[in-house]
Formats: sequence, C-alpha cells, structure tokens
Amino acid sequence: FDEFNRINLEVLSVVAQQVLEIQLAVKNKVKTFFFEGSEIPLRPSCNAFITMNPGYAGRSELPDNLKALFRTVAMMVPDYGMISEIMLYSNGYLQATDCARKIVTTYKLCSEQLSSQDHYDYGMRAVMAVLRAAANMKRKYTDEDEFVLMLRSIVDVNLCKFLSHDVPLFNGIVSDLFPGVDLPPVDYKNLNDSMKVMCTEFNLQEHEYFFLKITQLYEMIIVRHGLMVVGLPFSGKTGCLKVLGGALTDLNKKGLNSELNVKTRILNPKSVTMGQLYGENDKSTQEWKDGVLAVHFRQLASDQTLDRKWMILDGPVDAIWIE
Repeated sequence: FDEFNRINLEVLSVVAQQVLEIQLAVKNKVKTFFFEGSEIPLRPSCNAFITMNPGYAGRSELPDNLKALFRTVAMMVPDYGMISEIMLYSNGYLQATDCARKIVTTYKLCSEQLSSQDHYDYGMRAVMAVLRAAANMKRKYTDEDEFVLMLRSIVDVNLCKFLSHDVPLFNGIVSDLFPGVDLPPVDYKNLNDSMKVMCTEFNLQEHEYFFLKITQLYEMIIVRHGLMVVGLPFSGKTGCLKVLGGALTDLNKKGLNSELNVKTRILNPKSVTMGQLYGENDKSTQEWKDGVLAVHFRQLASDQTLDRKWMILDGPVDAIWIE
C-alpha cells in the first residue's frame, strides 16, 4: 500500500483490526479463516507492506494499534549520480559520467543558493525529468555536442518554474557548470505564428513574456505526463493553456511540426465534493458511482485517436483533493 497515511484516521483504525486478523490467522497456521463475515482461504506467505511520508500536509499519523503490527525499515537516499550515469549511457551518451555529475551538482547548488518555494523540487522526480528530456534530445539530435544537449535539457525542465529573482542565480549556476557552452535558439517560428493566430481569435494581447510562458509550458508537456500551472489570479494561466491547445491544433490542421490535435476536458475540483469528483459508494444501495473525474478520464482513455488529451483541473490547489 503506497502512501498509506493518506487514509483518514477512522479508516486506519478499521484497517488495523483487519491486518491483525490476517496476522493472527497466519500465526495460527490455519487453512481458512473468517474475514469481514466471509470464510476465505489463507496463503501462509501473505503479508502487508506499506510506504508513507510522515509530516506532510494531508497525511495522518498512524494510530498506535496499527504501528504495532508493522516493522520499520529505514530507506537510504539514492545515488543520483550513478542512476543518472546509467540512464544516460543507456540512451547513447558517451560522456555520461561528466553529464551526470553536472546534473547532480546543478540541483545541489540550486537547493543551496535559490530561494525556498513550495513548488521547487530537487529530488529524484526532477532528475528523472531532466534525463527524459536529455534522452529525447539525443534521439532527435544524434550528432550534437552532448554538453549542449544536457544544458538544453536542464534549462528546459527547470527554468520555467523559477521565480524572476531566482532566474539570474540559476543562469549563473549553469554558466559556471557549462563554461563556453552556448545554446542555439530553438526554432519555434511555426508555433509562434499559430500562437499569434490564437491570440487574435481569443482577443488576447500578443506579449513577448506571455509567448515565453506558453513555449515553456509546451517544453514541459513534452517531458512530463502531468504538470501544474501555478500563479496569482488573472496572471494568464488559463490563457496559456487555451492558446497553446489552439496553436497545436492549428499546426495539426496545417500539417506542420508533426503536431497532434488537442482535446481538452476542464473541470473545477473545488466545485464538487470529493465523492462527486473521484467516485463513492451510494450510502443506501452500496453501489459504486463514478465521479466526474473518473467519467472524463475513462472517456479520454478509451479514445483510440492519436490526439493529445488534456484533463485540466482548473481551480485552487490543496493537499486534500490533489492527493
């Protein structure tokens, strides 16, 4: 069971009783036992394993009767350098050792020098995003200098999430780690042209910074399955998504950049209850009813076309619904 302590405290107490019943049955070496009113066969090798992150928002502390049923296993911090090196070698990088060292050092210096923000992440997820971007770059530009590809990957994945006062510090860190490496500008002419068309259609102003943010959002979509667009109200978050979706669809119609049509489903997660969002058991009939998110997700998943499918949860973020 992953992230076990996200479950409510009342439910955890019930789970403790259920786990105890199973453990007692295993201890007594019985073939069958009664569980929740039903007699079921027992495998003597059955066991329960849980993972949890204590002290996070939206997490519960495990009750003592449940703690007593599990044995703690301490985890060590993974060697980011070795993991990065192996991943880079497997994707065809000949200078994988040096590139891996630069990734790890970049994140180490960022964590020490940049401001502390809730959305800054320098852990394994961030490293993997850079490695995925680097792998895509290597496949696309096989003859390009590997340090240029690595610098491009680090900048593309990280620059868009830094606040304005941290950007110069980040640029200083990467320029020190990649001396003499200049990034060639990426050709986004077709995308920019389509974005201008969409701005006219949505009656939005064509602003250089707005276009920069849309381009960064596009680069992030390429390397991540899911992402979060954060900012103050009326800062242009929804505008970015609408213009980018429209621009990619426009490119698809024109047959440019091998882009795909974009289908979007938008819902506000705070406008409905948790049960209505994810699904719940009907209290009177005990029948399962799918939530709004589950219905939309299933419809998009069953769509056999190659279109991009965007499930947009447009609303305030809190630890309860997002987890």
